[in-house]
Formats: sequence, C-alpha cells, structure tokens
Amino acid sequence: MSIFRKKTVRQILSDAEEGESSKLVKTLGVRDLTSFGIAAIIGAGIFSTIGLASYNGGPAVSLLFVFTAIACVFTALSYAQFASTVPVSGSAYTYAYVAFGEIFAWVIGWALILEYAVSNMVVAISWSEYFTSMLSGFGITFPKYLATDYGSATAAFELVQQAKQSGTALSEIPENTRLLADAYLNAPALGSLKLIANLPAGAVTVLITALVYIGIKESRTASNILVVLKLAVIGLVIGVGAFYVKPANWSPFAPNGMSGVLSGVASVFFAFIGFDSISTTAEECKNPQRDMPRAMLYCLTICTVLYVLITLVLTGMVNYKELGVSDPLAYVFQKVNLDFVAGIISVSAVVAITSALLVYQLGQPRIWMTMSRDGLLWKRFATIHPKFKTPSFATIITGVIVAIPSMFMDLKFFVDLTSVGTFFAFILVCAGILFLDAKGLSAQSKFKVPYVNGKYIIGLVLLAAFTYSLTGSNLLETLESKPLLFVFWGVWVVLAVQGFRHNFSLLPVIGILTNLYLMTELGASNWQIFGIWLAIGLVIYFSYGFRRSKLAKQEDRVGV
Repeated sequence: MSIFRKKTVRQILSDAEEGESSKLVKTLGVRDLTSFGIAAIIGAGIFSTIGLASYNGGPAVSLLFVFTAIACVFTALSYAQFASTVPVSGSAYTYAYVAFGEIFAWVIGWALILEYAVSNMVVAISWSEYFTSMLSGFGITFPKYLATDYGSATAAFELVQQAKQSGTALSEIPENTRLLADAYLNAPALGSLKLIANLPAGAVTVLITALVYIGIKESRTASNILVVLKLAVIGLVIGVGAFYVKPANWSPFAPNGMSGVLSGVASVFFAFIGFDSISTTAEECKNPQRDMPRAMLYCLTICTVLYVLITLVLTGMVNYKELGVSDPLAYVFQKVNLDFVAGIISVSAVVAITSALLVYQLGQPRIWMTMSRDGLLWKRFATIHPKFKTPSFATIITGVIVAIPSMFMDLKFFVDLTSVGTFFAFILVCAGILFLDAKGLSAQSKFKVPYVNGKYIIGLVLLAAFTYSLTGSNLLETLESKPLLFVFWGVWVVLAVQGFRHNFSLLPVIGILTNLYLMTELGASNWQIFGIWLAIGLVIYFSYGFRRSKLAKQEDRVGV
C-alpha cells in the first residue's frame, strides 16, 4: 500500500457519476462562473486589505497587483487545463490526486480547507467593520465591544495605559486604538474576563451558510445580483475619485522600496485566490470543459484592471500613510469631504463583501465532499441533502469553523495565514501540467496551456537571474533573512535540468517559480502555524484516511 497511489481521470469521473454528488444540480454557465470568480476576488481585498498593502508599499502596490496577477495568469491557465481534463469538484486536491498521488492530494486538500476557512474569516471580519460603519452613518451606534476581537481590544487598552504612564498625549495615539481601548473599558465583565466578541462577523457567516445550504440556484442568483452592485460601486469610486487625484501623492512612488511593496504580498495575493473557488463548482456546471477555463481567465482579467485602477485612485486621493485603515474606500472619500459617496460605499460594501463570503462558503464544503467521497474523510461529509441538493453536513461544519474564530481573532492574523496553503496548491497545479504533458494526458483536455518549449530558456534565465542577484545585492545577507530562497534557487536548478531533458512547457514553469518566489516574502509565523496545521492533517491521514481511502480498499481486494 503506497501513499503515492494515484487516481486515473476515468476513475475520478466514474466516482463523481456514481456517488451521492451525482445528485448535484448542473445549473451554472460561463456568466455564473465568471460572476462567482469576481465575487470572490473583488471582496475583502478591494474593500479592506488593499489599504494595508498601500500603507506599506505606497502607490507602487499597483505594480504588485500586476505582478501577482501575472503569476496568477500562469496558474489560472494550469487550473483551466485541469478543470477541462478533470471536470469534477475538488479543485487542486483532485488535480494533485491525478498527477502526484494520494499523500500530495491530502496535503493540498488539507491546505485548501485552511485556505477557504481563513479567507472566510477575513471576509467576515471585514464585513463587520463596514457594517458598523454603515450603522454609524445612519446615527446608530453599535457597541464596539460587540464588534471587535478580544486580543485587539486588550492590546489597545494596554497601549493607551502605557502612553498615559509615559506622559504621551492621547491625541498622538491613533483614533482606532483609542476606540478599541474604550471598548475594552466599556465591555461587561464576567469576573475578571471581559465579554468581547465580533458578533456581526459570526452572524453574517451563519446567514450565508444558511443560503449556501438551501441551494446552488439561490446562491447563484444572489451572487449575480451582488456582483452587479459591487461593480457599480467600484465604477463610482474610480469615476468620482479620479477627479480628486493629486499626482503629488504618487511621489515617491515606492517610498519604502521593493521591500515595502513586497511586504504586501500576503494582502495582495489574498485578493486573487478567488479563481480557485470556480473549480470547486465543476460538478454543478453545465459544460465545465468549455466554460470553466473561460470564466477563470475572464474574471482574472477584469479584476486585475479594477485593482490597479482602484489602487492608483486611492493613493492619488490621499497620502499612502493615511491608508492603514480597515475601510480605505470610505475613508478616502471622507477625507475629501464627499461624505455622501463614503456613505454609499459603506452601505454597498456591506452587501458586496457578502458575495465574497458566499463564494468561499460555497467552495469549502465541496472540497470536504470530494475528500470524503474518496474515503479520506468521514463519510457524512459527502452527504447530499435530498431536497436542496447541496453537501449539507459539510456546509454546516464549514459554517461552524468559520463563524466561531471570526468572532474572536483579528484580521491581520488571518490575512497573513491564508496565503501559505494557497501557494502550495498553485505550485502543485502548475507542476501537474508538466506531469500531464509527460504522460500524454494533455491530449484529453479541450483546453491546453499554450506550449512554449522551455528547453533552453529556463536555464538561460536562471543564469541571468543568479548573476544579477550576485551583483545587485549581498546574496548571503539576503539568504539569511529569507532562507526559503535556498529552496527557490534549488527548485529553479532542478526545473532547468529537467526542462532541458524533457522539453518542459515554459508557462507552467513560470507559474511554479513566481508562486514560489512570492512564498519567500511570507513571514516565519505563517510557516509555523501552517506547519502545525499540516502536522495535524498528516496525523488524521495516517490514522484514518490511509487505510479507508477507496484506493486502499481496491488494493485490498486485489491482494485477496
């Protein structure tokens, strides 16, 4: 029995047709899939985390969006080919099962579970910020201690106390910090424990989970309506904001250099992971082999253009140093005394961010379902509701594991964490295309990544890049500060050698390298938490999934 056992494309398609998931309703077309992608990509990223990225990197963050989008294009092409070859739910998990074997599939599936859960938490927390801002616009004060996490409130209170003791004027402390400190003071207490929780984040997660539970048609309709509204708001922001842009705010363009720009990788990359969610709905798509590749490329193109424009407008309207807020779009219009537009944005953001939460909440249960169908998780996760035709049990569990942490954890922790598992998934999907090419399976796909022979190009660019890195900076210091660069250069060397031997396709290789390089920009704490998550997953796999998987049972029957 091998941990590297693989499923064939025929096996996967057969399992999808015979299992309970065959009861899923095939109702999605290319417009619906594109809408889902836009809903996921233009969510908390554009309404919240874009401010933090701009604060760290200045106007040059617009270039980071372009660079990240380019990395995603190569990845999206690889996803599109896999979606066309293996048109079933499961996303990168299913693709890894075909290309690399069960253990890799499990690792990616487990990483995707973390990715989707954490992404949902980010979106829910961002939604809560805009929701309370919207209420204040109508003159309704929602208690701050019921709309924030315990850690942030406690830290803010301690900071204010330290400032008082040192004689620092309270006016010098950021307003948001003072508000959080007041929330801690005003919160009711149970003994020595302050009762602080982000109730709006938990409540919206429960409501969206209920919608996803009811059915894919209802989710599709809601998503399409919300996306139209979202695009209208973004058009308003760009159109009106363009008249208030001061080119002087774009200078310096990269105030903190490339390190400042790249420090926003986690925030920016988080914005683009939504196209992965499209592939989780493959079994509910009318013509997945034709429509899924189109939808992935359509939504990625549309969203990249919008992100670049919105970043330039935001950093042009106010100085980048003022954008370290959780609601940057509303904030910049308040700064230029357009409170009416700021109010529209706050109201619309509440509705629009909901669509991103809906898509992520839609995707995760289908990954649970697919892993369960393969025998790697408890059988109940594959249960399809007899009336609503949705993975009911998996949807409920998803709601629980998202709602509870979103009420008690802070936004930055989740933004940083969400990217690690995503990078892993993206790298393996790109590498999987090289496997399909080597095994001749690419011929089965109706959509193929354009082939450019990388036989010589991969190695020549490696030599040029390595030479430049030696002359452009102190390589040893760089490697000490970012030890993962050792892995990056090592992988590039392996790809150059194997590419020369096997005529690797260039575009998937670029996808692997760009995603791997972006991984080097993530902090050590992200890797530690992801390592713990991965260790827990491996314990579950070897204690349950390894012997209960369908492939293991087939091996047992063959052995008998």
